[in-house]
Amino acid sequence: MADKVPQTLANHARFDPAYHFFIVPVFVIAWITTIVELVRHPGLWNAWMIVVATAAAVAVVKIRTYALKVQDRVIRLEERLRLAILSPQALGTKIPTLTESQLVGLRFASDGEVVSLAERSLAQNLSRADIKKAVQHWRPDYWRV
Repeated sequence: MADKVPQTLANHARFDPAYHFFIVPVFVIAWITTIVELVRHPGLWNAWMIVVATAAAVAVVKIRTYALKVQDRVIRLEERLRLAILSPQALGTKIPTLTESQLVGLRFASDGEVVSLAERSLAQNLSRADIKKAVQHWRPDYWRV
């Protein structure tokens, strides 16, 4: 098995080929095709096909969104636990005030910098993107899809 490329801010976003390069394009093409058919052959059936294609596309997007939300919830739990273990007691009481977005951003920070970055996130209300940019020693997350 080939070694994984070290993850950084520049390359951490991932594509799921089956979803991004097959399912999404198929639904986009199907939706456009149903619109073309309605324009070429107006009728109740072709109008209904637009509704069906739209519903199917929305379902695919929602299913993907649900999976990402579950991953974010697990990340939130993992990061709260990691911060509780690594941080001094003073920060421990502030951990619940970190937003889900901040916790998701902190997952990339190494154990050596996560506490100071969490404190900075609280003090400066850093966004997920700002937190990722501030990470000096990237901790890869190869499981996220």
